Amino acid sequence: MTQSMSRVGRCIDNGPMEGFWGILKCEMYHLRRFEDYDALAGAIAEFIYFYNHQRRQRNLQKLAPSDYRSLFCNAA
Repeated sequence: MTQSMSRVGRCIDNGPMEGFWGILKCEMYHLRRFEDYDALAGAIAEFIYFYNHQRRQRNLQKLAPSDYRSLFCNAA
């Protein structure tokens, strides 16, 4: 894994991840209570799977990211 760092004052690298963590906190974390670290880690793993394979996204023509990606793989 290579760390990505842009120049000082350029937050382009952090933007997508900050957006994702904001969505995760709004749609999952703040809605539940977690008894321990393992429960939280499992919930985050489930949410990441949901986000990539099931959650419909407006900017992807209301498809899940994996479905949208497969459209282009099958078309090529």
